[in-house]
Amino acid sequence: MRRIRTIAVLPTLFTLANLVCGFFSIVVAARIDAPVVEVAVEGESAAKPVARLGDAGDRTNVMISAWLIFLAMAFDALDGHVARLSRTTSDFGGQLDSLCDVVTFGVAPGFLLVKMCPNFTYEYREVWVIAAAYAACAALRLARFNVEVTQDDDHMNFSGLPSPAAAASIVSFALLFYTLHNKANPPEYIERVDLVLQMILPFYALIVALLMVSRIPYPHIVNQVFRGHRSFAHVVWLLFGAVAVLTVPGYAVPLVCLAFTLMAPLKYVWEAVVMRRPHEDSLF
Repeated sequence: MRRIRTIAVLPTLFTLANLVCGFFSIVVAARIDAPVVEVAVEGESAAKPVARLGDAGDRTNVMISAWLIFLAMAFDALDGHVARLSRTTSDFGGQLDSLCDVVTFGVAPGFLLVKMCPNFTYEYREVWVIAAAYAACAALRLARFNVEVTQDDDHMNFSGLPSPAAAASIVSFALLFYTLHNKANPPEYIERVDLVLQMILPFYALIVALLMVSRIPYPHIVNQVFRGHRSFAHVVWLLFGAVAVLTVPGYAVPLVCLAFTLMAPLKYVWEAVVMRRPHEDSLF
């Protein structure tokens, strides 16, 4: 067995910060305890038990848990760049990064998914299986990446949906939940949208899990958008895009994440079915 003599301090600290954010995201999500209330349903004589995130404390915890995962994404993006800039990349750093990603972008989003769908969990309980499948697919995707990545990889594209993007596409709906409940919307409208989202989100998470382990190509947004020299117009568009997202993050962030997640498979299907363009790799 070969013993490690030294490790890179700064990249390792960034990677561990990613893990810490994922851990505290789980801790905050564990505090969510959505109550089951009796709600009168039109056309039915008896009231129906419904679980929803109606308490202000639960909604705040959902939002904080989601933002912790987004913060972990920032640390995850920085650790690799810091290692390359300082020329301290190593197998140890790559393995540690994947271990931390399993917790932050696999287990934490799966746990938050269960907490965001209390009515689905109360009635069916299948959401636990879906959340576990999501975490398992994240682990499989990261293990495959470790085995297949090479030193001469340009890191401009991914094979399958990256685990941080998959986590973002799930937890961004927590921001939507929080925004809907904290705006001046009619209570009936909020309850209806809340229940619809709770029913859709687990199945969407299952699609995201499959996209993680697929071979569908996804662009590396950080490298393609921010690396190297770009035109002046490119920088202007980035600036206004950031302003748009920061102005209404509760709506803009879920839409951006949803678009990034679904555009690649839609393009893949369009090329395979409509344009009849063969793909070199299989779907999985």
